[in-house]
Amino acid sequence: MTTPATTSRLPLALLVLGGVPAVVFGLVWGGGALAPLVVDPGVAVRFGLPGAMLVLRLASALTLGALMFAAVALPKDEPAYEKTMQIAGWSAATWTISSALAAFLTFQSVYLEPIAANDRFGSLLALFFSQTEFGRAWLISTLLAATVTIVTIASRAYAPVFVAGLLAVAALWPLAELGHTAGSASHNQALTSAFLHYVFIGFWVGGLAAFALVFNTLRRRPTLLLAALKRFSSIALISVVVVASSGALNAYIRVGSFAELSTPYGQLVIAKTAALAVLIGAGAWYRTRTIRQVAAGGVSALGSLWRTITAELVVMGVAVGLAVALARTETPVDDTPASELLSPTPAEYLTGKPLPPEFDWTKVFTVWELDLLWALIAVMGTAFYLQGVWRLRARGDRWPISKTLFWVIGMALLLFTTSSGLYVYGVFLFSVHMVAHMILSMAIPLLWVLATPVTLAARAIEARKDGSRGPREWILTAVNSRYLAIIGHPLVAAPLFAVSLIVFYYSPLFAWALEDHLGHVWMTLHFLLSGYLFAQVLVDGDPHPHRPAYPLRLVIVLATMAFHAFFGLGLIMGEALLVPEWFGAMGREWGLPPLEDQQQGGELAWGLGEIPTLVLAILVTWAWSRGDEREQKRRDRLADRTDDAELQAYNAMLQQRAAQDERVPNRPGPR
Repeated sequence: MTTPATTSRLPLALLVLGGVPAVVFGLVWGGGALAPLVVDPGVAVRFGLPGAMLVLRLASALTLGALMFAAVALPKDEPAYEKTMQIAGWSAATWTISSALAAFLTFQSVYLEPIAANDRFGSLLALFFSQTEFGRAWLISTLLAATVTIVTIASRAYAPVFVAGLLAVAALWPLAELGHTAGSASHNQALTSAFLHYVFIGFWVGGLAAFALVFNTLRRRPTLLLAALKRFSSIALISVVVVASSGALNAYIRVGSFAELSTPYGQLVIAKTAALAVLIGAGAWYRTRTIRQVAAGGVSALGSLWRTITAELVVMGVAVGLAVALARTETPVDDTPASELLSPTPAEYLTGKPLPPEFDWTKVFTVWELDLLWALIAVMGTAFYLQGVWRLRARGDRWPISKTLFWVIGMALLLFTTSSGLYVYGVFLFSVHMVAHMILSMAIPLLWVLATPVTLAARAIEARKDGSRGPREWILTAVNSRYLAIIGHPLVAAPLFAVSLIVFYYSPLFAWALEDHLGHVWMTLHFLLSGYLFAQVLVDGDPHPHRPAYPLRLVIVLATMAFHAFFGLGLIMGEALLVPEWFGAMGREWGLPPLEDQQQGGELAWGLGEIPTLVLAILVTWAWSRGDEREQKRRDRLADRTDDAELQAYNAMLQQRAAQDERVPNRPGPR
């Protein structure tokens, strides 16, 4: 196997050239290089840990960017694809090694133990990785990075590339949890924004570095180089939006006010923002000038493109270096978790934030806490759908306005459910949580299915002709995959939707979703996907390989309605509190007592759950009648075209049988 050095060392050298001075400057300016007042872990740890983190950030970004670039920009049979995958493999291996080193240096900074080859040192190291939150996060991230390395080196097919990309994204979540907690009341927002920042910085920085590393190979194929440049530019545009929004939210949480921008942390934030602004300007230059110049075929345009890329890589290294230094710099806002205060309230101890004001249903609309992940999904999902509709209309095709409205309303409901008072109070009140559950699992998926997004994507997104996979190809591959055919089968999708309701609420999964933000994200995703698969089985919309006959669909709907009623009745009649260590220990002095609130949640589950189910029953019945009408019209048109040939053939057959009966002599009856 060749290494990235066989293509070009310059892009990697430029990233390091920008990153090393930036991280050293940031540590000195922000105070991260100063010895602690209590116990100093040593110069090697104080500078070695940020150095390892710089290598980790650059290697993880290059891994993500290379995997993304290979998956969406290059045909599998091109030499550039093979080199990009080699780059991804080597960068993933570097990521694994630097992660292990950073984990060890973190242990050294916490335990302050001299390195020794004895049982005591080994026991402390094992204790750190198995019993402490920081140690477990480092262990999980390192193991995931190692798995990415193995998958990336072992295969070149598109499916493993996709799996490796998912694992690489997952490996960044523990790293986001290791950062500043940003205060008790904003921990979840800070965690989500940091995670999104890491992922899309990876797509942006790593994607450009991967493009630069295979630039010479692509120059031999000018058409492919131009196509790859356009495809990366689109990914970079999305990354810019996510990086800018997540960075702004992080700065707002951790700086607190404009006055705090004068602090060392605030000044480093300004410096990093300036670097990102330069990169955004370069991206705008790509889309407005460079792509057109390269398309014109000028050799000078390639030289200009390469000079722009090299300058960008230096600035990207500076931005990553400043980010590493910021992680070692004290924030103006106190980031001590509320659970670690001297006398936290029960709510602060459990949730990390104080109790909100006394609840009434108007608070659902007036109290907000933005969840950036779902907000970006809602906004971008709406934008992409509307762009697809615009493309169809621009070429003269029609798209029903009703489907557009279904999609927009569904995305608006997603934003409302995940960021409004339903989210804020759902942590404290089971009844409010249950309203959010009904919307996420039944209302939003039904609206999405009625909007037929897969059909729109297949019609609006341009098909690739060079053997690479774009958004259209990835969507259709997923829709037609064997895995989706299994979980989308009526005998799987319906039980998955119904039974998982019981499994989730009567198992430790519910407690995990309440206590851990990752569990909450998983819960929301599960509700949405299981509801979508269930509605997709029943409603005629996007193509589906296993959509059952209408009578069976109606039976499934009625069975689901009965199951929801049974679940709601169980909550109403139940005398045991779900997750008593959470809802029963919150310390609320307003609202219904926990058990009565849970029973009210059962009433809401029973009542609200029947509305979407009834709508589904009406839709199935209506589609059934429409199907019968279409079948009758088809038969009428066939009869008109053939002059009732089918009916005439049937009558002729009857006449022939009657004639045969007349020719047979009467047989004697039994004696």
